[in-house]
Amino acid sequence: MNKKYLGIVLIIIGAALMAWGYSVYDSAGSQISRAISGDTPIEAWIGMVGGAICLLIGIVKLK
Repeated sequence: MNKKYLGIVLIIIGAALMAWGYSVYDSAGSQISRAISGDTPIEAWIGMVGGAICLLIGIVKLK
């Protein structure tokens, strides 16, 4: 039963991290930085990739 709760929590955290990472990626400052240097902020990568990993682990825990 505890695995299901952990899975649900990880899914929620993963979705929130992915949304935050995309928000950072899509911000005006980030768009200007990408236009000038071509670099994506590390915070955006951490949020999107970390969120996806949490989401996948959460889905596995629910099974």
